[in-house]
Amino acid sequence: MPQGKPGVVPDDGLTTRQRRNRPLLAVHTGEMKGKSTAAFGMALRAWNQGWSIGVFQFVKSAKWRVGEEAAFRALGKLHDDTGQGGPVEWHKMGEGWSWARKTGSEEDHAENAREGWAEIKRRLAAETHDFYVLDEFSYLLKWGWLEAGDVVSTLASRPGHQHVVITGRYAPPELIDAADLVAEMTKVKHPMDAGQKGQRGIEW
Repeated sequence: MPQGKPGVVPDDGLTTRQRRNRPLLAVHTGEMKGKSTAAFGMALRAWNQGWSIGVFQFVKSAKWRVGEEAAFRALGKLHDDTGQGGPVEWHKMGEGWSWARKTGSEEDHAENAREGWAEIKRRLAAETHDFYVLDEFSYLLKWGWLEAGDVVSTLASRPGHQHVVITGRYAPPELIDAADLVAEMTKVKHPMDAGQKGQRGIEW
């Protein structure tokens, strides 16, 4: 896409403006770090446009305070106080069933995942947010806790102008096929290869 111009203009009956502004489904997958980071970068742009932001974190522990959460909560407060940007909601779906602090049975975790997805479906139907980040969501499909067909059909039929970004490894083929934008993070080098652990300000 040189200079931001598409190489092909489809014969879909849409005007340039309609095609440019249609809501997108993006998937960030692959083995390398940066999937969530890229999604939150998109969310920053959305916030700056005054859009309502809904973040739903699925796998990271509810007790883990990531830097993006603190930043977006501050941006949400800024919006509430001044009207700048857009409103922000940040939800951690299912405290205690992270890969890092997994407690309860497999069915407990699956039920929490289903409840979280049901809430997102309600919000999509109500057009609650303009921009959704479903962080680490692809794992729920990989583990079989959610039906890929239900997820894809719900996202494909979402009303209004709602952008959705899904992150996580192992995105299934059905989700990749349904997405408008798919980025795969491929590792070339990582500090952990040389024995270096994650550090504050870089990983969280």
